[in-house]
Amino acid sequence: MTPIAGTGTLMRNTLTLFSSTDDVTSHRVRMVLAAKGVAYDLVLVDPANPPEDLLDLNPYQSLPTLVERELVLYSPGVVGEYLDERYPHPPLMPIDPLGRARLRLALVRLEQDWVPQIHAATHGSKSQAEAARKRLRELVAQSVPLFKVARFFLNPEISLADCALVPILWRLQSLGVALPKDGKPLEDYVNRMFRHPAFVRSLTDAERKLRDLPA
Repeated sequence: MTPIAGTGTLMRNTLTLFSSTDDVTSHRVRMVLAAKGVAYDLVLVDPANPPEDLLDLNPYQSLPTLVERELVLYSPGVVGEYLDERYPHPPLMPIDPLGRARLRLALVRLEQDWVPQIHAATHGSKSQAEAARKRLRELVAQSVPLFKVARFFLNPEISLADCALVPILWRLQSLGVALPKDGKPLEDYVNRMFRHPAFVRSLTDAERKLRDLPA
């Protein structure tokens, strides 16, 4: 990826991602791009002061926003599946309909249950943050059995679900949420994924500072 601090003209000749410097949904799409090995221009955006380009392209001014020529996409789920179809190798979705449906449901759970807790723990009031950290601890503990059955999250190979989950797990330590003591399968997954080349490439400088990469 090529970081660009700002821009004054619409960039439609190359693949361009408008992204926050530190947000789980933007990080999710950056990890998909890194897993695919796709070159792109990265425009780091202050959500409180979005550039004119983003205002023109996306009526919701939401991040991440992906632009490729005349195509503009701005839902992380839509962006992830588009990239998986547009750049098919390596595939990040199962080939069978049942596996794809299960993965999509897992993404819905992450979007509706986990991501709001990360946002509340990061940006909420003191009471909201504490409630969010408590809920995150419960969600983490409940997830441990899932990592006993496959090397990756619900799949024998890395998938869009890993791209959505690992950015969440990366932030837990900085939010004061520890992995459960009896969660070795999850701990092994975390240590393995934090070393994964796609994840390492997906990090912004701000995200790297949230914690140290394992040796």
